[in-house]
Amino acid sequence: MTEQGKGIDPTVTARIDDDATDATLAEVAGRWVLTMTRPLPHPVERVWPKLTEPDQLRTWSPVGPNRALDSVGPATARETPQDEPENAEVLVCDPPRELVHRWGDHLLRWTLTPTPDGSLLTLEHTFDEHPGRGMYAAGWHVALAVLATVLDGHEVDRVVGEAAREYGWSTLRQRYDATLG
Repeated sequence: MTEQGKGIDPTVTARIDDDATDATLAEVAGRWVLTMTRPLPHPVERVWPKLTEPDQLRTWSPVGPNRALDSVGPATARETPQDEPENAEVLVCDPPRELVHRWGDHLLRWTLTPTPDGSLLTLEHTFDEHPGRGMYAAGWHVALAVLATVLDGHEVDRVVGEAAREYGWSTLRQRYDATLG
């Protein structure tokens, strides 16, 4: 089920299946950096609030912060309200181009680049454990598909945790495990 329990949304499934997200994995200074890019037919000014505003993040992202991520400083985040809060400290905020924040032990760097057709969203997710590569890539693939759907004006449920399995997360994980080595 999705977060609100409405079941599978075919609009989100179509976005997941369109495979517009590219992913690479590199080892940098003893940590792993998963880089995912997704073209979006929306200007950076429209996408930026989806990366920084708590109410906007809660429509698509697993990161639900306690404050806007629009300034450097401490913050916390939870995937669901019952989760313990995790460190989400904002390290860099350069609207509407770059946002860097922690999420627990993970580092997330979001960049938005204007394109003739909208923007290119790039996520660099830095983490320690190589076996997590497929899990993280599959999760972000689903989340970015929900983001694209929300940006297009569709009201859909956020897909986090166990709900992602209904959207093919396990198959995506296997695919990313294989392609990311």
